[in-house]
Amino acid sequence: MLTGHPPATGAPHLLDLLGRSPVAFVDTPLPHPHGGFHAKVEYLNPGGMKARAAVAMLQAARQRGDLRPGATVVESTSGTLGIGLAFAGQALGHPVILVVDREIERPMRALLTAYGATVVEVEQPHPVGGWQQARLDRLAEVLARVPDAYWPDQYHNPDNATGYRTLAAELTGQVEAVDVLVCSVGTGGHSAGLARALRRHWPDMRLVGVDTVGSTIFGQPARPRLMRGLGSSIFPRNVDYAAFDEVHWVGPVEAVDTCRRLARSAFVTGGWSTGAVARVAAWTSRMQPGARVVTIFPDGPHRYLDSIFDDAFCATHGLFAPAPGHPIEIPYPNAVEVTRWSRCRTVLDPLCRVAVPA
Repeated sequence: MLTGHPPATGAPHLLDLLGRSPVAFVDTPLPHPHGGFHAKVEYLNPGGMKARAAVAMLQAARQRGDLRPGATVVESTSGTLGIGLAFAGQALGHPVILVVDREIERPMRALLTAYGATVVEVEQPHPVGGWQQARLDRLAEVLARVPDAYWPDQYHNPDNATGYRTLAAELTGQVEAVDVLVCSVGTGGHSAGLARALRRHWPDMRLVGVDTVGSTIFGQPARPRLMRGLGSSIFPRNVDYAAFDEVHWVGPVEAVDTCRRLARSAFVTGGWSTGAVARVAAWTSRMQPGARVVTIFPDGPHRYLDSIFDDAFCATHGLFAPAPGHPIEIPYPNAVEVTRWSRCRTVLDPLCRVAVPA
């Protein structure tokens, strides 16, 4: 509740708003009828889901002395963590510089600027590492010229996962049980943090990872990716590979179809990650009748008005093509390059995996 006064702890009142997002029951056909799943609606959390991680990373850095009072926070982002860091920076009194690329959605860039973040834009992708590596290269330049700047390094920072303990604690009071948890995977923070915490309550809970086609996280080759907010062209150390029971790669056609179906029939919808996890959660519910399936909707639809919910954009990118209702099954993560929704029940750490013969 906004009181206009800092709480007794001395933390700015913004932190009082963090968390306590609702859980929705979704039974909209996506595209087929299913038994329904529960979705924690994190876009109703100020700063979105990643505000939890942003606050946790900055608070831990302050406690260690890595982040000095009033010092600048610098991070690379495709957008979602940027909003979380803008929130955390305001709450904790730190200027925020965000390195983005020219592919960032116009509404997202406008929001980041409106929330007081300084936005540095990269114009060209790295020839090998794509936009992600190009942003990291520019980030290094910014860190070198800004005194006392702190880089949270979201992909490799264990405090990222710690930030989702509150989300797990909320879920335990909102749902009767979790048999299957479906998580999008980008930095690996929320899947790792949630799985560790929730398995203390439900040890037999299965964890399903949802990646995007063209992402390297689970062993696929890196390719240009239209979907943002999940996936990666690097190997985040935050990803707890041993925690996953299976992985799905979802394509943009399936994500768009799902987001639009949710908007028309459930009102609760979101962006690429929301479409991807909802598709997989609905399919899981259909394939496992009676299972209590839970997922997280990381953000809302507002930053995607120029992409997912724009007919011209979707037509230009071929996103109105028929969306498959079932995944392709592959035996190993690197057995074949996937180009549409695919599923693999073998999860391996790509940096330790044994190649599968062609």
